[in-house]
Amino acid sequence: MIRFILIQNRAGKTRLAKWYNEVRRWKMGEYNNEGIVVAGGNGYGYHLNQLSYPTFIFVDEEQSVYASDIFNHRVMKWRKVGTIVAGGNGKGRNLNQLSSPHGVIVDDLGQIYVADFENDRIMRWCEGKGEIVVDGNGKGGNESNQLNGPGALSFDGEGNLYVADHRNRRIQKFVTVF
Repeated sequence: MIRFILIQNRAGKTRLAKWYNEVRRWKMGEYNNEGIVVAGGNGYGYHLNQLSYPTFIFVDEEQSVYASDIFNHRVMKWRKVGTIVAGGNGKGRNLNQLSSPHGVIVDDLGQIYVADFENDRIMRWCEGKGEIVVDGNGKGGNESNQLNGPGALSFDGEGNLYVADHRNRRIQKFVTVF
């Protein structure tokens, strides 16, 4: 079974994150309806031109693609080439590490928010430095300050962060401080 995630921006361009190793962009009638690879596509791997199970993607105003790269425990940003913008230092709980990142979103200041799935936390990354935004004492749980398998992320118009708390089967709202 091929698993994938689709998103569409305001210009009608669609992006597809294949569960294997690439993200494609297309618009109906363009590129022979096959789209073009905009991230990864060079086989499964850990090099900067490769992805290992991209699951969530975000596209900013400049059309840069951010992809959570689950098995490489990192978030990649693709404009023309791939760069690591979060994690990438092996699997772990340190501030420079992630463990199976899922949701990724970028705020108006360019700060990258990452749902660190296996660490049950949300991290904010700016210029290569990570900080914990929501952690709940380092353990997954069901209290209001805890997460258990955070997934998708979204902001509302007031800057509040919404988190799909997967294993708790709920949506959590957090006020962000910039």
